[in-house]
Amino acid sequence: MTARSPHSGHRRSQNRTPIIAAVAAAVLSLAIAAQAALATETGGAAARMRGLAVPRAAGEEQLTATRRVTDVFDGALTRFTAAGAPAGDGREKGRKEGREPLFELADGAVLKNVVLGSPASDGVRCLGSCTLENVYWEDVGGDAATFLGGSPDARYVVSGGGAARAADEVFRFDGAGTLTVRDFAVAGFGTLVRSCGDCAKRLPRHVVLDDVTATAPGGDLVALNAGLGDTARLSRVTVLGDSDRAIVPCRTFGGTGDGPAQKPDATADGVNCLFDRADIAFR
Repeated sequence: MTARSPHSGHRRSQNRTPIIAAVAAAVLSLAIAAQAALATETGGAAARMRGLAVPRAAGEEQLTATRRVTDVFDGALTRFTAAGAPAGDGREKGRKEGREPLFELADGAVLKNVVLGSPASDGVRCLGSCTLENVYWEDVGGDAATFLGGSPDARYVVSGGGAARAADEVFRFDGAGTLTVRDFAVAGFGTLVRSCGDCAKRLPRHVVLDDVTATAPGGDLVALNAGLGDTARLSRVTVLGDSDRAIVPCRTFGGTGDGPAQKPDATADGVNCLFDRADIAFR
């Protein structure tokens, strides 16, 4: 029988210690690298965690004043934020008064391939018909976009893109005409599209949602003023992470007088809320 040194086990433990430390360090390095890669790919890991995959920003620009667009503005996936907060964070009371957008679009203007960082509430304002193509809001705060056209023939189109973390509405429909939102993703919101209840323009507003994905938590997809004859047509809408079905596809509120109106629930009624059960998929 070979005599065992009383110190041999201790030596083996000492020999393993550097190896274990090296392996642990390597694992930690890989984890950090993976997190960094994910943040780079999506424009921020937090955005992905909120259920919105934002494309990697190609550059950064701070706006000290509203940028006015009269034709076509292609941001080439630049991330824009407010320097000196012309937009603010949108979560304080009275956020609607005295606030300026990051982008103001003239009638017929197009804004495309833009990422709006934080702060960016009231980020886009359309004075008439407009197109928002592949526009992403990483942190909406208050309103992502407001539509103000005065003509019943005005057409507003939101095509592609997405928005996350809207304290209230994502799209505020204060003008007249038709707003179409298609191929769009929203995550964490109060209302995706809200029609005005007490605006001076007493005209019906029409909303079309097509191929929209909404990730809970959320409130209403569309909130309409039934008293003015507003309508919403919904198709190919997918709701994720809402097992309790708390997100309401279409809600109406009544009245045409001044001041906010009450908001009773509404389902597909064939008058204001126009969709079939198959048009809304909860997954």
